[in-house]
Amino acid sequence: MGYRVAIVGATGEVGRTFLKVLEERNFPVDELELFASEKSEGLELSFKGEKIKVQALNKRDNFSGIDIALFSAGSSISREYAPKFATDGAVVIDNSSAWRLEPDVPLLVPEVNPEDVKEHKGIIANPNCSTIQMLVALKPIYDAVGISSIVVATYQSVSGAGAKAIRELQEQTKAWCEGMELPEAKSLPKRIAFNVVPQIDVFTENGYTKEEMKMLNETRKILHDSQIRVSATCVRVPVFYGHSEAISVQLKGELSPEEARELLKKAKGVVVVDNPKVKEYPMAVDVAGRDEVFVGRIRKDLVFEPGLSMWVVADNIRKGAATNAVQIAELLLEYAMV
Repeated sequence: MGYRVAIVGATGEVGRTFLKVLEERNFPVDELELFASEKSEGLELSFKGEKIKVQALNKRDNFSGIDIALFSAGSSISREYAPKFATDGAVVIDNSSAWRLEPDVPLLVPEVNPEDVKEHKGIIANPNCSTIQMLVALKPIYDAVGISSIVVATYQSVSGAGAKAIRELQEQTKAWCEGMELPEAKSLPKRIAFNVVPQIDVFTENGYTKEEMKMLNETRKILHDSQIRVSATCVRVPVFYGHSEAISVQLKGELSPEEARELLKKAKGVVVVDNPKVKEYPMAVDVAGRDEVFVGRIRKDLVFEPGLSMWVVADNIRKGAATNAVQIAELLLEYAMV
């Protein structure tokens, strides 16, 4: 049995990756509809060797017959159109921040809280990319001994800010290498080439950015744990694909680095790369294009007692966005919810 699937925001970085992931995972698509803004209308994208024309989203007022809609078109579009798709019978899986903290919208990481998919009322939210990879890595430890606090610093690639930010890094790097004046930063708060920018999204009143607060609020919702503490510092780095995270956790019970390693080696969606003596640890350049979450440098934390520190890397466009959404769609099929 196949399904009628729609992609909203099909021409963006994540939208195009939806197409790749659906094809790679052989998702049962009978019919595929692609939507974007008017400026992309008529553009053709490939899926399983077939060319499919992009439709202007604002020129359609009826979406009946669509079973699953994958959204990655920003919060304002999601707020306006996700309810319309849901009302017309589709299950919407949304990659924006629009619905993540709504109490009646499940926030889902299939390796972490798959059963929550049963609670949807037409819309399911995809978490922030940094939250996804962190929780895939931490859930086996959380289940084994409990976690009370998380301190995390992220090193996030420019693709997390979209295609314009990717071009900005390319253009600035080219200008620097040619001895030219660097183009002005537009998509990112500051110059990104050969730089590190400690701001992702806008600052809130408590001094943390919205991105950093997402990691706290989304973690609590996904784990159904209102008491867990998360302090995040989110940083943009001059890398094209792949987010990296330095994570330290305060545990509720004893767990050695060796025991944590063994837990994670058995965990779904996790790859352990951890042999520092021969310089083996996860790096963004190696995980780009992969769907797993890579964990290394697992060691006893020197502040938290008991505690662990680790290094976690994943492709933010795939596992941090498109792949996680398609995995949610697969859960819908598994639970016969479409």
